Amino acid sequence: MRLLVMNPNTTASMTAAIRVTATAAAAPGTEIIAAQPRWGPESIEGHFEGYLSAAAVLDRLATFDTPFDALVMAGFGEPGREGAQELLDVPVLDITESAAQMAMMLGHAYGIVTTLDRAVPQIRDRLLTAGLLQRCAAVRGTGLGVLELEEDPERTVEVIIETAREVVRAGAEVICLGCGGMAGLQERVAVALGIPVVDGVAAAVKFAEAVVGLGLTTSAGRSFAPPRPKVIGSWPLSTHLRPSPGRAQNTPRPAAFSAQTSGI
Repeated sequence: MRLLVMNPNTTASMTAAIRVTATAAAAPGTEIIAAQPRWGPESIEGHFEGYLSAAAVLDRLATFDTPFDALVMAGFGEPGREGAQELLDVPVLDITESAAQMAMMLGHAYGIVTTLDRAVPQIRDRLLTAGLLQRCAAVRGTGLGVLELEEDPERTVEVIIETAREVVRAGAEVICLGCGGMAGLQERVAVALGIPVVDGVAAAVKFAEAVVGLGLTTSAGRSFAPPRPKVIGSWPLSTHLRPSPGRAQNTPRPAAFSAQTSGI
């Protein structure tokens, strides 16, 4: 089994950290490929950068030239997953819903610790859309920017633990780390708190393995039906950024949706 784990930003060090966490969570025989968009923001801290990233991720997927059995999208609370579900013929999981779903298996209420406070409404909206907000006790920001997470790892862990304690006081029995850049910190936070801490990357990898193992994939019956063939000017952009792009063996889902029928 081969899983593609997609970092939604263009920071290579974060992609590497996500790869380490995904590989540690994967079962023997599961191969992890970690990738990032060819263009887009270096970090995502708001709706503007989120939508830019969503387009960049879809662009990367449309030109990805290595086959994979499932996709894990490693952006917390960010848009684009539904587009990937339409585009790909393999299961697509994101770390937001995967973390929350796993947390609800472990306790009555869960909470999320994320980066900046401005990310909180975006995450809550995502949980509401997914039907997962009812059992969320609280979402709190640490005040750390995404790129700041890597600057001082010890300070990052301290701030996450301090913020997580606030979330526990709000009623959470399980904590979710609300940023792909926090990958790998769950064990230290769990020891400090004495309750389960879920890393979304690890949770999504395990769910992806289960879905693929059961032979299941996204339903194309209605909501996530393949994109209709139409002209999309200058897309995918990555085609113009490298000399010899390869078409993804996983995409597009319908044979009719191609560079030719899309007018590219």
